[in-house]
Amino acid sequence: MNAEFMQAFEELGKEKGIAPEILFDAIEAALISAYKRNFGSAQNVRVSLDRITGEIHVYARKIVVSELTEPHLEVSLAEAKEIDPRYEENDIIEIEVTPKDFGRIAAQTAKQVVVQRIREAERGIIYDEFSNRESDILTGIVQRIEQKNVFIDLGKAEAILAPTEQIPFEQYKHGDRVKSYIIEVKKTTKGPQILVSRTHPGLLKRLFELEVPEIQDGIVEIKSVAREPGMRSKIAVYSRDEDIDPVGACVGHKGMRVQTIVDELKGEKIDIVKWSPDPVKYIANSLSPAKVVSVEVNELEKISKVIVPDFQLSLAIGKEGQNARLAAKLTGWKIDIKSESQASQADNEL
Repeated sequence: MNAEFMQAFEELGKEKGIAPEILFDAIEAALISAYKRNFGSAQNVRVSLDRITGEIHVYARKIVVSELTEPHLEVSLAEAKEIDPRYEENDIIEIEVTPKDFGRIAAQTAKQVVVQRIREAERGIIYDEFSNRESDILTGIVQRIEQKNVFIDLGKAEAILAPTEQIPFEQYKHGDRVKSYIIEVKKTTKGPQILVSRTHPGLLKRLFELEVPEIQDGIVEIKSVAREPGMRSKIAVYSRDEDIDPVGACVGHKGMRVQTIVDELKGEKIDIVKWSPDPVKYIANSLSPAKVVSVEVNELEKISKVIVPDFQLSLAIGKEGQNARLAAKLTGWKIDIKSESQASQADNEL
């Protein structure tokens, strides 16, 4: 290897953000392996690589002993003193063993090491970039589908949308543009593995944060999210400014803001309800679009009894209990719903 070769390595390392010392240390370690592999040597060796000229020297490291038993690892005291009279027993002596054609092997090895280190550095940069974006939304293009896993091209990296993280009945095809939520970034030998979701409640939360300026400005806050992906969701919102209606801000003019999110989630229905520190009001709001007559709460056990008009009972419970289930998930309360006539009958029985 020559000076130009070394300079090129150093510049390439700097360009990719790899310290020259790390690069050269890695090359030296690889050269030791290359020497042992190509010249069948079991002896301890040290490789010296001149950082400027590119000159390479291989030295066998041997221990000075009075009686020689392992010639490939040891040198006799008499032989050592011929080299330098100051050598004593148990000293380490270095004897140059650089092969004539080692330069060619060295150049090839160095190139491989540099390429490998650059790949590792690039993977590290990509990992850092995406690990800092966990719980964020990203947009990518569907690249391929393998064993129900959807692989999404993000430009610098690839994300995996596993079957469990896909919205039920949602179809994906090559070239589709997809928004997804980063749930985890793992380090693997092949580079960072980015796991994304379309079903996570965080996706809905982040979509509203992107769509509603009042949320970005911190005026409106999303307090809770409950989702049954692809079917229906509920979000509870609160405004720090009394003059701004948090529900209206999220719905938008003529429903434009919420419709954008519904379209992104392929028709998932979204109920936006007003959050309240008063559990009675909050539980009543959470059962929207149903109207509520009264709410009784047991603060200790977090159980509530809700009475609704007779004609609103099926709406309050929802199809297969979905509305009541989402309201309970949203508020964190157990909700028992009865119609006025059911409640009256129960009272009469008592």
